[in-house]
Amino acid sequence: MEVDPQNIAFLPVYPLPAPHPPAEPYHVHRDAHTPLVIDNGSTNLRWGFATSDAPFTGLSAVAKYKERRTNKPLLLFGEAIDAESGAKSQTRTPWEGDVLLNFDALENALDYAFVHLGIDTPTVDHPVIMSERLCTPLHSRALTSELIFELYSVPKLTFSVDGVMSFYQNHLPTTNSPFTSDGLALSFNTNSTSVIPILNGKGIMSHVQRIPWGAAQSSEYLLKLIQLKYPTFPTRVTNLQTNVKASLYYCYFYYPSLLKSLKDPLNLRASEQIIQFPYILPVQEEKTEEELARIAEKRKEQGKKLQEIAAKNRQEKLVQKENDLQYLLNLRDERGTESKRDWANKLQNEGFDNDAALDDTIKKLDAHVKRARKKEAGESIDEPMEDPTFPLVDVPDEELDEEGLKEKKKQKLMKAGFEARLRARKEKEREREEREREARLEQEEREQDLEGWSNKLRGQQETLMSKIKERSRRKNALSDRKSAAAQARMKNIANLAADDRVPKKKRKGGGEDMFGADDADWQIYRKINIAAPSSDEEDDLTQLQAIEQKLLDHDPSFTHLHTHASITSQKSALVSAFRPAYEEGDVQGHTRIHLNTERYRVTEAYFSPSMAGVDTAGLGEVIQNILARFSEAEKGRLVSNVFLSGGPSQLPGLVPRLQNALRPILDPDMHINIVRAVDPSLDAWKGMAAYAKTAEFDVNGVSKAEYDEWGGERVKRWWGGNRTGSSG
Repeated sequence: MEVDPQNIAFLPVYPLPAPHPPAEPYHVHRDAHTPLVIDNGSTNLRWGFATSDAPFTGLSAVAKYKERRTNKPLLLFGEAIDAESGAKSQTRTPWEGDVLLNFDALENALDYAFVHLGIDTPTVDHPVIMSERLCTPLHSRALTSELIFELYSVPKLTFSVDGVMSFYQNHLPTTNSPFTSDGLALSFNTNSTSVIPILNGKGIMSHVQRIPWGAAQSSEYLLKLIQLKYPTFPTRVTNLQTNVKASLYYCYFYYPSLLKSLKDPLNLRASEQIIQFPYILPVQEEKTEEELARIAEKRKEQGKKLQEIAAKNRQEKLVQKENDLQYLLNLRDERGTESKRDWANKLQNEGFDNDAALDDTIKKLDAHVKRARKKEAGESIDEPMEDPTFPLVDVPDEELDEEGLKEKKKQKLMKAGFEARLRARKEKEREREEREREARLEQEEREQDLEGWSNKLRGQQETLMSKIKERSRRKNALSDRKSAAAQARMKNIANLAADDRVPKKKRKGGGEDMFGADDADWQIYRKINIAAPSSDEEDDLTQLQAIEQKLLDHDPSFTHLHTHASITSQKSALVSAFRPAYEEGDVQGHTRIHLNTERYRVTEAYFSPSMAGVDTAGLGEVIQNILARFSEAEKGRLVSNVFLSGGPSQLPGLVPRLQNALRPILDPDMHINIVRAVDPSLDAWKGMAAYAKTAEFDVNGVSKAEYDEWGGERVKRWWGGNRTGSSG
């Protein structure tokens, strides 16, 4: 199969690590109490000082591993885990789904982050602003606060919601003015998607809603679709590999119309993206001409030796058969010199029942020896066959003894078989002559009127194809219990159950079942048995192939495109476009995954999670429920600034799809404006860094003394956290 190389995405063995910005020397921040900004995502951990232009980034995963050479324990973080194959099985993340639970892993990750920043003091003498999930459980927040305050002795800790801080970064207020922007923030995370209404720069957390569908669920769903489509794929496909390139997916603005357009195989093939997995070509040893000539000579010698051995074996068998033949001839010569009883005993000892069996064996053995000798001498072994004789058939039974009667019965059976073979031979000869006569007449008809002959055969072809199509249509109809054919089948079954050919008394007492006694019963059986093959189906296909072959041979206007096989294959072109087939030895083709409908199906699950088996409302329905709690004026303010953030928000076509979901639930004259964050992946960290530079940051954080008094579950109310309102 030919594939455009531009449509192939080569899958890397490991994901490429994110580049780190140049590290600042720590003495710049020593004793300066520069705020530390930590975006604690479930996929990536981003950290850095608030004065930095960009954060450090690493996969939010750790692994404890013992090196084999030095036998020393190692603690690996982020992309370093991929460098040691034995460490992958020990990988742990701080997150369980969308909840922060594994605090040992979080501690190891924070140790790495602080060491990477160059912090060499016993305590971390910097205020920290850290992101947390929307509606974080109190238990998770308390343990996080305990880790930050008790282990690192941080002077102040502020929790913020990443979606709100990304919105803040893209709507930064001017100098000395409060944050008063309005909008509807859609935060696309790894394990969830949140919708946060923001009015006057304040997140309305009482109206926030979240759906349990994110990038991780999309990857798992795509993996399931791939496993269903390629159940025998030679390479193991992982969740990490299905989330490598977001550009492979597309969010179509109206999914039902897309499915209709993809019914065309050309459109389906044009929309596909191909993922090429790593593969190893089989090593083929190339031999020189001298080696090939030597191998050929060796094979020739081996063939000669085998022929000599076979000839020697044949000669030995022939000599053995000649000896056996001579022995039997000598035995037959003794027939007249022995008494009847002694002769019968001798025949019995040699394994013969009577004289006829001995003569028959001698005759067969003599014929075999003669043929073998002629074949060895290179003479022709074809001999005219002599008609067998049956002399005892016409002899009266009174003139024969017991042995003669047995032989007469045997000759009668042999004669009947011989005559049956003669009749069959004559019938085959007659059929052959009849076929030759019909072929001759057909040739004359074709030579006189080719167009008429072709039209007649095409009519026969159409009739046979209609019969085959009708048979297939009936089978499909019987599979639907509501169809007329299926209902007629049930009526036939009910009529058979009430068959009056067996009286009711006999039915109860186990009377004889007469079904099948008439030929009509088998017609009924074929109607009620879905799996029963038609007796004419194979004959129809054979006759159809013969007609099409004649048309291909003699009608120039009839091509392979007009055959039944080609017409049927055109109907299955959609299946071929959905999953193209490669030849048996094409290793490269068998390690390719063709994504077509899956590209759109995975992204559509954000709006219809039920199609992936998740019992929750979609993104459009969630937005509709949130907007229903606001007045018309407030709705207009929210939808005039629909803000998208998070890595999955970069899906192609997401903005038109959201526009299509929002337009039916709003007034026609209400303006909708959908914007995407400038940097969807980093704007949350940048927003926290920008907020950490304001005077408001010093007020809204929880200090170490307040933690000791209130405990780790207590947070202050502020516009960017999980609890909004007045501070307290």
